Amino acid sequence: MIADFFTSQDSLSIGLYVSGFLLLMVIIGVRVAFAAAIAGFLGLLWIFSARMGFERGFLVALQMAGTIPHAKATTLSLSLIPAFILIGYLAYHAGMTRTLFEAAKRWVGWLPGGLGVATVFATAGFAAVSGASVATSAVFARIAIPEMLKEGYDKRFAAGVVAAGGTLASLIPPSAILVIYAIIVEQDVGTLLMAGFIPGAVSAVIYGALVIFLALTRPNFGPPTRRYSVKERLESLPGAFPIFFVVFIIIFCIYGGVGTPTEAGSLGAFVVLLFALWRGMKARELGSALVESAKLTVMIFTIIWGVLIYVRFLGFASLPDAFADWISSLEHSPMLTLIMILCAYAVLGMFMDAIGMLLLTLPVVFPAVMALNGGADVAAADSAFGLSGTACAVWFGIIVVKMAELCLITPPIGLNCFVVAGVRKDISVQDVFRGVTPFFVADVITIAVLLAFPSIVIWLPSLVTNL
Repeated sequence: MIADFFTSQDSLSIGLYVSGFLLLMVIIGVRVAFAAAIAGFLGLLWIFSARMGFERGFLVALQMAGTIPHAKATTLSLSLIPAFILIGYLAYHAGMTRTLFEAAKRWVGWLPGGLGVATVFATAGFAAVSGASVATSAVFARIAIPEMLKEGYDKRFAAGVVAAGGTLASLIPPSAILVIYAIIVEQDVGTLLMAGFIPGAVSAVIYGALVIFLALTRPNFGPPTRRYSVKERLESLPGAFPIFFVVFIIIFCIYGGVGTPTEAGSLGAFVVLLFALWRGMKARELGSALVESAKLTVMIFTIIWGVLIYVRFLGFASLPDAFADWISSLEHSPMLTLIMILCAYAVLGMFMDAIGMLLLTLPVVFPAVMALNGGADVAAADSAFGLSGTACAVWFGIIVVKMAELCLITPPIGLNCFVVAGVRKDISVQDVFRGVTPFFVADVITIAVLLAFPSIVIWLPSLVTNL
């Protein structure tokens, strides 16, 4: 009876059953990397066993599970992820992040909630060389929170600013999540990175405006620091120069046609290393930067390896095509359907980390969104969102990555909140979640702006590419 059930299911039914099993594992707490690998292998085993018998199906599934991660994870595009992560940790251990925060404090600290605003813009600047949200939050939990507490800031608000500011690394290039998105949906990495600049800046400005609003409406919520003279402000800039210089190198290499994103990341890491050694970085600090970069890289690649097995299973189950056909058949407007998809991401973000969520869902969701727009080859004039196929892929990428930022600060999984609480033993994770709550409003506003005005995303990459 049981054997008949397993052998009688078609590929699509197998895909639904296995995907449901995957979601169950994630909900009960199994790590996404392992849950995806287990579900993907069992799905491949089920499909091939139904076609060719258990023994032959087991061998084929085992062979695929062993070769797929190596074949996909050794692509050149993924090699820039460890390079960008290394840049961030080298900059931190060389003291560059502290000088960046000091510069931001002197220039905007006089505003209401000035240290909070300075933290937002300093995290944005660090994100432009790091590309890792978790690393950004960990770094500024050590630097910015003590400064804010010293000035009398509420500890929950101080922790919330750091946790939310760290998410800016998801959009502002060089973003590791944008790189992963580009590889999954087979889009140009450089185009996606360029598209993240303006939305990332818009998100940072909205965060800063929220901090100022809260400081103005709540007494003693975020007192401004003392005003610095023009001379003192200018004196802070040389310390932040290495960060700006590395950002310039990365932008010039990628968009000036000098090198690939991987080469830009490697050159940026080398330049930061030179600055760090010039500033007197010790061997112990260099070793810490290398070890921490390796740990974060291994975590990201482990998720990629596990999810790639599940993604290959989805292809055999024909689930992406079926989901795209179902989405296209809905009688709602394409924009309303897209908003519903984004709401589903908000719910998933409560149970999954950002990278794992995108890796698991994009193989199914991306074809559906492209079908909503009219297809991959549709012209802008004939599309539902007024965008060509390539432009729609870039626009959706920025929006879905912004949604993925919510995962980093959404209870109960919000990784950035746990990182901040882990660094600051005097602040509980519940305090961080409370402090980060107002930033959900800022993120909703940002997403609404990006949905209403796609040109914010498309304009910059359209200057150098044909979107």
